[in-house]
Amino acid sequence: MNNTIVKMLIPSALLLLLISCSEAKLSRLSYDAKILAFGDSLTAGKGVQQQFSYPNILSNLSNLDVINAGVSGELTSAGLQRLPKILAENSVDIMILLEGGNDIIQNKNLATTKANLAQMIELAQKDEIEVVLIGVPKKSLFSSSADIYHELAEQYNLVLEDEIIADLLRSPSLKSDSVHFNKQGYTELAIRIHELLQDTGAL
Repeated sequence: MNNTIVKMLIPSALLLLLISCSEAKLSRLSYDAKILAFGDSLTAGKGVQQQFSYPNILSNLSNLDVINAGVSGELTSAGLQRLPKILAENSVDIMILLEGGNDIIQNKNLATTKANLAQMIELAQKDEIEVVLIGVPKKSLFSSSADIYHELAEQYNLVLEDEIIADLLRSPSLKSDSVHFNKQGYTELAIRIHELLQDTGAL
């Protein structure tokens, strides 16, 4: 099937999204690079001991310093207020942004959530920090990541992982409660992010 036929079959908006996501790459990390894992309880590792949080496991997988800057229960509005201080205190190369789940659970305005995430991305990019965006699903058992994550990834040309959170939440054996993971779940999250960093050139 040639490219002309493919373009006819795929809606233009979806085609733009596929092109954007497929072209997003990361710079190769040095041996002493630092990664900032920024987010809410899924980053903090709620439901497990600290050593089983995904940032800690990712650090072990990558042999790099991964800073766990997760705060349980945080809304994006609070995350936006917190991020500048974190960036000022830490010299990092990549920020893994996993936030917005509490906004969605609490039915916050998605346009506001998107704007808050956009400002976080801009703060990082202003400091020449590359951003990896982790999508959070809508409040539905079989939903994929909310559209705002795809929109942000396209707008800022970000590496996006849009399936892992939804996949894990659909697996009861990987959860410690309805919205948090257990040791195995956080391990799966870390492995997927590690693979993503490899696939996009960072590792």
